[in-house]
Amino acid sequence: QVQLAESGGGAVQAGGSLRLSCSASGRTFRGYAITWFRQAPGKERDFVAGIRWNSADTYLSESVKGRFTISKDNSRNTVYLDLKSLIPEDTAVYYCQATQGVFAYWGQGTQVTVSP
Repeated sequence: QVQLAESGGGAVQAGGSLRLSCSASGRTFRGYAITWFRQAPGKERDFVAGIRWNSADTYLSESVKGRFTISKDNSRNTVYLDLKSLIPEDTAVYYCQATQGVFAYWGQGTQVTVSP
């Protein structure tokens, strides 16, 4: 069982930055793919960014390329999502997911609110 905890959300003005963290307890992220999703009110949960822990290969949605960066810290067993040049359309609850084979675990989410 992997328990995920997101942190770092908050309220910022457009153009601001935030760093979201996704940490795991109970198990290392080794062998997992970690993915960030976001869900705005009344909308579906959408893919934002992903990273494969072992290879460090990263993936970003087109809507955030050039503004968001995903990275990891092996020693902290944590994945980061750096959000820059935020726009109001980035407002959502951001969730991290850890997957390995058929197993998938979700965190509780962290709210990001961007005001004009």
